[in-house]
Amino acid sequence: MRSPPEAVPLGQVVRDRVRRLVEPDLRPAREPDRRDPSPSLIRGSVGDHTFGGQVRERGVECTELPLTPQIINIAAGMKDGLPYQPWAAELFKSRSKDVAYIDPHMRCMPPNFPRAWAFPETIKIFQAPTQLVILDEFNASYRQVFFDGRKLPEDMVPTWSGYSVAHWEGDTLVVESAGYRDDSWLDTAGNFFSSEARVTERIRRPNFGSLDVDVTVNDPKVFTKPWTVSLHMRPLLDTEMIDFYCQDNNKDLEHLVR
Repeated sequence: MRSPPEAVPLGQVVRDRVRRLVEPDLRPAREPDRRDPSPSLIRGSVGDHTFGGQVRERGVECTELPLTPQIINIAAGMKDGLPYQPWAAELFKSRSKDVAYIDPHMRCMPPNFPRAWAFPETIKIFQAPTQLVILDEFNASYRQVFFDGRKLPEDMVPTWSGYSVAHWEGDTLVVESAGYRDDSWLDTAGNFFSSEARVTERIRRPNFGSLDVDVTVNDPKVFTKPWTVSLHMRPLLDTEMIDFYCQDNNKDLEHLVR
């Protein structure tokens, strides 16, 4: 009779996980299965975490991982920031002192796309002939992207990540989404769009070790013109998603005092 496996302290699990995320994998890349004639996207990935520095510079204290800048400000790298309408710019500015209390993510709401591309949690992508299914580790969330020829519905129930249809342009999957909630945030700084937003994501795999996502937002209610940001993902080999429910044993809410 075999003895039960020795329990592994949670701290060690987290440290091992962080090491796998941050350290480069020097093993030769395994080529994707070429039997499917459609372009292949990465099955398991995580944001390219390149934003280091001190906690005060990062603006968040919830993780030991270096973070990609877009998790804090999706407009990072844009010279003039997002092209807000005057009323929207005032709303964004007014949120600055209260973001730690009013951010939906702080209250364990779902990781809405496109914001979720920048989160440090693992994303797992399953590609079928007519749709893409994206699993997000945060709250065991999911997203469906249909490329079976359907169009965006005329009347959509507002959801966190919208309703998504797509088509292939060469080796790039072009995803068009609409039907978002009117309280959608784009980052921890409080950037936002409205329920009138139309989002186009151009997802491509330039090589086996990376996934690029160009996000274009067109929301004339909130912005003066469309704008585009680029996010970069990298694969996590031999890694499984963990059981992560934000509200489980969450003690933060009772301490959120202004």
